[in-house]
Amino acid sequence: MATVYLVGAGPGDPGLLTLRAKEIIETCDVMIYDYLANKDFLNWCRPDCEILYVGKKGGDHTLPQDKINELIIEKAREGKDICRLKGGDPYVFGRGGEEAEELVEAGVDFEVVPGITAGVAAPAYAGIPVTHRDHTTSVCFITGHEDPTKEKSGHNWSVYGQSSSTLVFYMGVKNLPMIAENLMNNGRAADTPVALVRWGTRCNQQSMLSTLENVAKDAEEQGFAAPSIIIVGGVCGLRDKLSWFERKPMLGKGVVVTRAREQASGLVNILRGHGACVYEFPTISVEHLDDYAEVETAILQLARYDWLVFTSVNGVKFFWEQLREIGLDSRILAGLEVAAIGPATADALRERGINPDFVPEKYVAEHVVEGLLARGIQGKSVLIPRARVAREVLPEELKKAGCEVRVLPVYETRLAGSDVDEVRAALDAGKIEYVTFTSSSTVQNFFELMPAEEFRKYEGVKIVSIGPVTTRTIHEYGFTVDVKPEEYTIPGLVDELVKDN
Repeated sequence: MATVYLVGAGPGDPGLLTLRAKEIIETCDVMIYDYLANKDFLNWCRPDCEILYVGKKGGDHTLPQDKINELIIEKAREGKDICRLKGGDPYVFGRGGEEAEELVEAGVDFEVVPGITAGVAAPAYAGIPVTHRDHTTSVCFITGHEDPTKEKSGHNWSVYGQSSSTLVFYMGVKNLPMIAENLMNNGRAADTPVALVRWGTRCNQQSMLSTLENVAKDAEEQGFAAPSIIIVGGVCGLRDKLSWFERKPMLGKGVVVTRAREQASGLVNILRGHGACVYEFPTISVEHLDDYAEVETAILQLARYDWLVFTSVNGVKFFWEQLREIGLDSRILAGLEVAAIGPATADALRERGINPDFVPEKYVAEHVVEGLLARGIQGKSVLIPRARVAREVLPEELKKAGCEVRVLPVYETRLAGSDVDEVRAALDAGKIEYVTFTSSSTVQNFFELMPAEEFRKYEGVKIVSIGPVTTRTIHEYGFTVDVKPEEYTIPGLVDELVKDN
């Protein structure tokens, strides 16, 4: 029988989603999501998942609530498991209770997956604890936008005004003058600290601090709008002391990541950890070969080779896939010297029980060959598992050194079918400061998807290159590189970006 999952997506930071929520997103048949649920979560949906947007933004309803209820029940009656993804927690001003009642009446099974509510998370990311021994022992969550069809307000302003509780108002920016006035008229001091946090926990988070008597004016002057959380109480005075998220070095900086989606997570996570707004724009897709007969033969003849040289994590991954396919494991590498070009490639080998014999200090072909020659590779037989199409510098340099070299394609890269519209819109809006390139292929494919002449008009956008080979390819398109690391690695690239801010 179909089940409807009322899932809290949390406040926006993908890291604050619960494990149970992620499990449901990855397995559901239908995804029905809101405006405030982070769209990055949709990347976890199955390829055949039906994805439906029903969000409400600033009074603009894609679907009214009664129609959303009907849609959920209709899909459930088709026998489909549904993830109803809602920003924050479904039962904290998320109308999840109403949807659950409709499901009970319709006889549809449901499960509630709580999420971290913005009323706790947004203040925490702004440096405001909603409770604190020195300031308050209680917190009150309040809607700043009541149901307009109610005959009588549910607010008891005299209680709010005379209480020492921290007050957290959801969806109240439009009513901020009324909220402040009612609190002061009912006993709250005019100089009571008030904070606003907009887009809490996200890379574009903003916060401001004011007082009850000035907050409406200050918020208007600073352009604060929905979605914002309003916090009232002495704990707001701790913001400047305890602020941590808004001190991140790249907060709000837009960075385009052009790596293949399978490889991008490391770079994306490090950038987000520094506060950047990451735009994933994979220009490469990493694909299996149509036929692995040649790879299987080469593996069975590994005893013919002296050295096995891996130039990428993907080379390791696809090589080991074929080992497993033919019932073998790392033991077949016994007697071989193994080289890993780059620390990530070395780590991929170690995860499979192979401690590489050689990892160069620098990751360009000339330095690699120099190091291999020092290890006695001259005149030896070398096998290089790699992409079908890649630069020939390393094989050619090894051949010049007297090696017998065989390049073994174990995967191929193709132009990814990325949608350029989101990146183009962000560029047009001035939201992107950097475009990062981690290989020549990412450069070539980026300009295949967005022609160089079109990109040239975005003069303020900085180009980031991981190393000299990639830089040369960028120069071929007529662009200069603004940021390049001394160490040609992902951590090195990010370190240079941080220094640039």
